Amino acid sequence: MAEPSARKRIWGWFFFDWASQPYHTSLVTFVFGPFFAAVAAQYFMSQGYSDLVADARAQSAWSLCLTLTGLIIGIGAPVMGALADTAGRRIPWIVAFSVMYIVGAGALWFTDPAGSNMWFMLAAFGLGFVGAEYALIFTNAQLPTLGAKDEIGEISGSGFAFGYLGGLVALMIALALFVEQGNGLTLLNRPPAFGFDASAREGTRFIGPLVAIWYAVFMIPYFLWVRDLDKSAKGGSFGQAMRSLKGSIKSLGRRRSLAAFLGGSMLYRDALNGLYSFGGVYATLVLDWELTSIGVFGIVSIIAAAAFSWIGGKADKRFGPKPVIIAAILVLIGVCITVVFMSREFFFWVTLAPGSALPDTVFFICGVLIGGMGGTLQAASRSMMTRHTDADRSTEEFGLYGLSGRATAFIAPALIGIVTAATGSARIGVSPLIPLFLLGLVLLVWVKPQGESQQSWSPDLQPS
Repeated sequence: MAEPSARKRIWGWFFFDWASQPYHTSLVTFVFGPFFAAVAAQYFMSQGYSDLVADARAQSAWSLCLTLTGLIIGIGAPVMGALADTAGRRIPWIVAFSVMYIVGAGALWFTDPAGSNMWFMLAAFGLGFVGAEYALIFTNAQLPTLGAKDEIGEISGSGFAFGYLGGLVALMIALALFVEQGNGLTLLNRPPAFGFDASAREGTRFIGPLVAIWYAVFMIPYFLWVRDLDKSAKGGSFGQAMRSLKGSIKSLGRRRSLAAFLGGSMLYRDALNGLYSFGGVYATLVLDWELTSIGVFGIVSIIAAAAFSWIGGKADKRFGPKPVIIAAILVLIGVCITVVFMSREFFFWVTLAPGSALPDTVFFICGVLIGGMGGTLQAASRSMMTRHTDADRSTEEFGLYGLSGRATAFIAPALIGIVTAATGSARIGVSPLIPLFLLGLVLLVWVKPQGESQQSWSPDLQPS
């Protein structure tokens, strides 16, 4: 079989983002996350809790799920990256994690809208989410092989833009055909497709299997066109992989720019994931939005994410990734401050009239900025990582990148859970994201805009 062309390889790699993005858009942020929040809140109210306390407990349960999955991902990411590098293969790992993705997403069909199997809902979601994040580490590691150094930023941005378009199309299908409004009809004012029972929320529950089917279908171009460049199995042992990983971690002491970047991105990506994970939950618990309203909000933010990721890729090519990262973080800090100081009753220190539409309008604008700047931030960060990556250890080092993005992935949801429980307010619970963004921004001071060449840190080249 002829090897795919370089162009096909790039497009095949793009299709991973297209296939996998609906887990983040439809499940984490705009459909399942808010659906779980509403189900959990109703369940806790049925146990005798007040509305405010039930909302806080629902947000705390969601934060617990994200805390535990963050720990699993953070601990395992660099280990598996090292194993894949010593073995010389990445595709088999991606296949295994794809199975986790599909099984976890598909199992969400069996959730009970009354909340009786609430913890099963979270376990199934967590299985698929871990699979999605682990697969992402391995596909990210293929980025440095797709083009020249000055092309990587644009390729990364275009990949995110294409992925967000996939998430957008999948979400529009979900809202148009399946997700029920309060009246039992979809956004097209029709009953859910396939005769699903709206009273049992079957249309909304089907979004899990829909995401699983979407992934299985659109990963086909990826597996057809993307190959392991090194097809020879190196037969590396677990011990060899751990020694290699230990060496990479120790090398961070000599690689100040990389260490600062990993530390900074660890914090600001954690905060960004917090925004993604709790944005729809905030809209449900604080603004009382229905799922379809949250879905429209999602469509707007995804369009912004696709557009800004593409624009960000162009800016990355011209100015480099570091200025793009800084600009995106500053905007997201402003969004967090706005969200914390807004409710149905007030906007910052201004009391609102009953029924005011201002919070809805402002949150839609925040959605555009979260989507647009979030996509830009992720694409530019991935580009910056390639400037610090040794090609021979790219999966292992992107495992470290995955670790930096997930080693503290439990901190944002845990802090949100703690502050929510302490204050009894889902709105104030979002406030810990602000210092996380600020600390990440401070650490970028020590990051070299052009990254570090291997010659500047390799132990083989250090003077004796």
